[in-house]
Amino acid sequence: MPKPSRTAKPAATASKIAKTELVDRVAAETGLTKKQAGDAFDALVDGIVSGLKNGQSVGLPGLGTLSVRATAARTGVKPGTSERITIPAGKKVRFKVATTLKGTL
Repeated sequence: MPKPSRTAKPAATASKIAKTELVDRVAAETGLTKKQAGDAFDALVDGIVSGLKNGQSVGLPGLGTLSVRATAARTGVKPGTSERITIPAGKKVRFKVATTLKGTL
């Protein structure tokens, strides 16, 4: 009997919203053209990425907070060969969900 996979993810219950759909929604809600809404969306994403690169936390009111965390080097096992490998230290983006969002889900 095969072992269940630890990395198996549950089936998605909803489809993914694409950037174009978000831009369309912003344009419809604000009265901006799709081009202006797309530029605003790109500027928002650029600002978030820039803040994270500079080591800052980025708060998105009503959604949560993005921050960068350092990860320590650790030992892992190479799949298939069971060879021990060293996984180097790195950085991860962490997202802490806002209490208001948790309450609405």
